[in-house]
Amino acid sequence: MGDEVSGSALRHWDQTAYRAKLQAGRDALAQLLADRRLDGERPLTGIELELDLLEHNGDPAFASEAVLQYLHTTGDEEALYSAQHELGAHNLELNLPPRLLDGAGLSWYESDLAAALEEVREAAEKAGTYVCPIGTIPTLFTEHIDIEMLSRAERYRVLNDGIMAARGEDLLIDISGAESVRYSCANIAPESANTSVQFHLQLAPESFARYWNAAQAIAGVQLAVGANSPYLFGRQLWAETRIVLFEQGTDTRAAAERAAGALPRAWFGARWIDSVLDLFNENYKHFAPLLPLCDPEDPLQVVADGGVPNLRELRFHNGSIYRWNRPVYDIRSGRPHLRVENRVLPAGPTAVDICANMALFYGLVSYFAERAEELTAGLDFAQATANFENAARHGIHADQFWPGLGRIPARRLVLEELLPLASEGLSSMGVGGRDADRFLGVVEQRCRRGVNGSSWQVARVRVAEHRHRMERSDALRAMALDYAAQAADGRPVHEWEV
Repeated sequence: MGDEVSGSALRHWDQTAYRAKLQAGRDALAQLLADRRLDGERPLTGIELELDLLEHNGDPAFASEAVLQYLHTTGDEEALYSAQHELGAHNLELNLPPRLLDGAGLSWYESDLAAALEEVREAAEKAGTYVCPIGTIPTLFTEHIDIEMLSRAERYRVLNDGIMAARGEDLLIDISGAESVRYSCANIAPESANTSVQFHLQLAPESFARYWNAAQAIAGVQLAVGANSPYLFGRQLWAETRIVLFEQGTDTRAAAERAAGALPRAWFGARWIDSVLDLFNENYKHFAPLLPLCDPEDPLQVVADGGVPNLRELRFHNGSIYRWNRPVYDIRSGRPHLRVENRVLPAGPTAVDICANMALFYGLVSYFAERAEELTAGLDFAQATANFENAARHGIHADQFWPGLGRIPARRLVLEELLPLASEGLSSMGVGGRDADRFLGVVEQRCRRGVNGSSWQVARVRVAEHRHRMERSDALRAMALDYAAQAADGRPVHEWEV
């Protein structure tokens, strides 16, 4: 969703014509699949990382415009990374160029991420702010929430207008966990509390369903070991509050639609799939368009002429449906391809933590994709969904249901069963043994010590509250500043001091 959208588009939107273009886009994609014209030669990977900015007192810094000006990044494909706006004026997004993962690919990612983060920290320092790669910004309070805290990128204002118009009533954030919060507002600004990391994997079309099913099956495990979002609006909620906030913060359903069982736009899914078309068909069937972009392209004629269609309507519609494993149609160097965008995990805490999460994801999904039928036969989709929610609620201390093992603590499942399989999966992708051992070793230590980003945040706030007698808001500010400083140091979170 990097393309810009004009604010006037909503006023001139012909939804009937738009849906017809969506239908044509689906048909064009089906034809590309039938003709075997989608690139599937190289399993390229990619990463997007969202960040928060903090004031020197720990509050959110609404300074993304100033930081971006200091960065001077360009659209050069050979650049180390690109940077752009995200939803909130306290958010940034970094994108690293796609690459193969073989050999020392994980170490290269770590090195490039660390270098990019250092450049952003230097730019943030010039703007008088700190960088904080964290799942939900812990010092965003309800008094900060206002439409003016959204970034200047017009597409986010249009998205806000589309969501609120479709909903027809104020947004409601209603979450119960360790504590609870209930808050309503007239815009989608609460969603800007979330920052994520997304892992991309380009796939051959005939492999897509197996890999997507595998990614869904392991999502709960990913979230359990990688949770990093325990606080929202000053309250401790879920270990990965970002999940439920995403669902509620992008919810276009009115109360009657929610009661009738209409689907939220942040959605785990309904079933195992047989083809990528199953997902785009669900998008068309269940979700109304939000972003009013109609391209003059006739996608079916482009395909008939042997060309590569942009499928702009299909891509923008897909980009406003927040599946945790999203199908992506894209074009690179003139060649169309499909990829899975894994959206399960929060940002941070450090480059090595992110690459450890990456190693676990790519390793497990690669291993289980070749055994997808065996895995999905033993794991009901409803059980995978329950695993995901349980991990979001309880993080590193969650239980998971796993075929042949029943209900088992996630830490034990990872240590005793999944780490060797992830290593085997990485080996099948050509990842060197030294890289696999190092990054999966970070996951191992998290599980042995029972520490990830979320548990560290909770422990740090408790020290501030009970040992130093701080009020919650001050404890959160102290924790956020300490978090940002230790993240800059670069050690994995399981080694951080509390």
